[in-house]
Amino acid sequence: MSGTAGPSAPRGDIAGRADLELVLRRFYLAAFADPLIGPFFTEVAGTDLEAHLPHITDFWERALFRTAEYRRDAFAPHAALHLAAPLTAEHFGRWVQLWRAAVDGAHRGPVAERAKAQGERIALALLRRISGEDPGVGGEGGFVPLSAVLLRGA
Repeated sequence: MSGTAGPSAPRGDIAGRADLELVLRRFYLAAFADPLIGPFFTEVAGTDLEAHLPHITDFWERALFRTAEYRRDAFAPHAALHLAAPLTAEHFGRWVQLWRAAVDGAHRGPVAERAKAQGERIALALLRRISGEDPGVGGEGGFVPLSAVLLRGA
């Protein structure tokens, strides 16, 4: 399937690190440009994508395939970011929207579905841990219901 797909058409499932890098680049391109969460990356954290990408790819490769070493504390940078500029359920909801759109725009399959589900779990866990907010089911607290995501081709 991936041999016939166009540059923006979804390919087969996420099969490894190269596919994760593609998804992560798609995600960060959208996230950096997003008016709601972009400033957290560009202004507050000053994220250098080329420096950050190998580490976040390790994180996702470990989460999805258990093939990479990831020994960093994923919570600490988010907690520091929250202290500098409070993160809310709305911010995490937008992150989930953009993550799902990045995955869906590039890949289809069970690993892609697992990546989207894992992204949602991570967002909810980070939100609960840094802010004490618990959006629960149905999008309370500003968390965007995933059923409302219309960004599949972003």
